[in-house]
Amino acid sequence: MVIALLVPIFLAAIVFGAVLLRAAIEQRAVPRLEAVLLGAVVSFFDTLGIGSFAPTTAWMKFRKLVPDRLIPPTMLVGLTPPVFAESIIFLILLGVGVDPVLVVGCALAVLLGGLVGAPLVARARVWLVQLIVGVALLLAALAYTMANLQLFPAGGTAASLPAGLTIAAIAANFIFGVLLNFGVGNYAPTLVTLSLMGMNPKLIFPIMAAGAAAMGSGACIRHIQMGQMDLRVVVGLGIGGIPAVLVAALIVKSMPIELLRWLVIVVVLYAAALMLRAALAGRRAEALTPEQVAAAG
Repeated sequence: MVIALLVPIFLAAIVFGAVLLRAAIEQRAVPRLEAVLLGAVVSFFDTLGIGSFAPTTAWMKFRKLVPDRLIPPTMLVGLTPPVFAESIIFLILLGVGVDPVLVVGCALAVLLGGLVGAPLVARARVWLVQLIVGVALLLAALAYTMANLQLFPAGGTAASLPAGLTIAAIAANFIFGVLLNFGVGNYAPTLVTLSLMGMNPKLIFPIMAAGAAAMGSGACIRHIQMGQMDLRVVVGLGIGGIPAVLVAALIVKSMPIELLRWLVIVVVLYAAALMLRAALAGRRAEALTPEQVAAAG
């Protein structure tokens, strides 16, 4: 089963890499050093379980690396190369015994959701993207808090689910795929959902990583083709992230991260406040009449 899953992931990684490389060459996208360092840090801790989307979003917001509207697609595409590395490692180390129907079904659902969501985020108003990203950051802070206080569902010992719960898990992953386009990571919601269904939490990691990798094979390629991202940051995140994943998974493997997670919570909450304030200001500005805009000017 592991080999059967690794083959399409390898092929998807090659196709994704070729599309990204071609776009980078065409646009002469020289990777930004800051993005390389950011990709290395967030991907290292993502592999150890702290997550990458929320801290990446927060840093991009603070540093103004890209406009708010471009944060979700830039981050999503840039962090996909290290996610491919994570998915391969997790499948090799933990994939034995996981129900292949559940893994493949959830991965395909995330992919389909990603394809549906890609044009939605491209057409969405700036304030709406800011609002969704702000809410996503609040949810990420909540997830980090629950993890530190050990309030996440304990999960069970199951490596598979009954037919009804399998269908529910696949449907949930479709929604997670749509939300990935808006910068809402799929790891925490997948972990909570499948743990509540009785899955062994350790066996959920291959499912989460396979879904994120499948997203990269389809929706991220679509984002590259639409071109609404900063390729310099995208390439930098990928270059920095892949070796960091290998170091974290194969050398470090585990380390105490509770204190760091508390720090991330503070940073993420502040970034969420900034995003939500920007969304509110944008919504108010959109509601102004031409006369009111002229008077304000």
